[in-house]
Amino acid sequence: MDQYVHSVLLDREKCSGCTTCLHHCPTEAIRIIGGKASINSNRCIDCGECIRQCPHQAKKAEAGLLENMNRFKWKIALPAPTLYAQFENMDDVDYVLNGLKKIGFDDVFEVSKAAEFVSAYTRLYIKTEGVRMPVISSACPVVVRLINLVFPSLKDNIMKLLPPVEVAALMAKERAKKMHPEFSEEEIGVCFISPCPGKVSYVNNYRDKLNLHVDEVVSIKDVYFLLINAMKRDGQLETLSDSGMMGVGWASSGGESTAILNEGYLAADGIENVIHVLNQIENGNIPPVRFIELNACPGGCVGGVLTVQNPFIAKARLQSLRRYLPISMNHLEGDEKYIPTEFFFEKLAEYEPISRLSENMAESMRMMSDIQRIKGELPGIDCGACGAPTCRAHAEDLVRAGKTDFDCPILKARA
Repeated sequence: MDQYVHSVLLDREKCSGCTTCLHHCPTEAIRIIGGKASINSNRCIDCGECIRQCPHQAKKAEAGLLENMNRFKWKIALPAPTLYAQFENMDDVDYVLNGLKKIGFDDVFEVSKAAEFVSAYTRLYIKTEGVRMPVISSACPVVVRLINLVFPSLKDNIMKLLPPVEVAALMAKERAKKMHPEFSEEEIGVCFISPCPGKVSYVNNYRDKLNLHVDEVVSIKDVYFLLINAMKRDGQLETLSDSGMMGVGWASSGGESTAILNEGYLAADGIENVIHVLNQIENGNIPPVRFIELNACPGGCVGGVLTVQNPFIAKARLQSLRRYLPISMNHLEGDEKYIPTEFFFEKLAEYEPISRLSENMAESMRMMSDIQRIKGELPGIDCGACGAPTCRAHAEDLVRAGKTDFDCPILKARA
């Protein structure tokens, strides 16, 4: 399996080895080794939870640079609707969109516009015969990676439609090629302005493998301060906005579900809640819903760690902004009853389930037995003093490393 390149990174100089991140990592990807945190690349899902929880700011998210877009002759910005919620007294998103052109972009294509098309196609998708229920949204790359690593039995439940950011990139490039035939496809660049590191990692790892259309991902934090200076409230605004309440609503948890105009849905946000829901789906212990929207960030994309504003304030600002917007500005043409092939994934990213101990069944059973035996000898208080988040995780680490002797500080203290 290829090494996954992550956007969530550790600053070892700031790390105190305090175990806070250890206990909050949803996939047990973190260990404390030699007094410092260490992140297992194969387990990390780039949810950013360690960034939220670290009291020493030792975890950080790394996104692309705006300067990287200079390699293109025609530069297109894809603002996530979360960007609009970062500014006070926002009553017209055209201030933001015009600001993006002032800081160097040649064109702007709203992700919220693409979200309205994805909502319309989702309504068709969940009515399609043979689709596995419940359908799980593919919009959050952290959730998609989590399912492939921890809940592989639910892979077929993931909706095969491209997420709004990819649809926006596809539509933006097609529009640019029609309006500017003088530019080749390689000269047209698309930059997504992201609220979370999960989308940065997804694009960086699968741009070529899955034929993605986004060329660069930068953080909302980096663009925010440039926009503050560029968003002048004087002079004439160019009308650029082309989306409504439905598309902008995708920035908050429940917005995607509401936009499909179907009552048979479930929406959850926050990585712990997402895991609880996935466990219940796997166990068949959920209401008979047809669509499930899952957001790894608390509150939805407004809670991403690459944002500036408090997610609760951001959500309130979006609610206020939506009052000025039409319900939707993008609809399917006429009697369109099918989903264009270009709106589907060519293939989903494949990951190796982290629960797999060995390719050999007999070897896996032996290792599982050893894990259970060692776990039974440990105190079972999951203190993290050994550097692993739980006693069970410590036992698994030992067995995977081919060791049988364990080093438990609690047992040593009791001896």
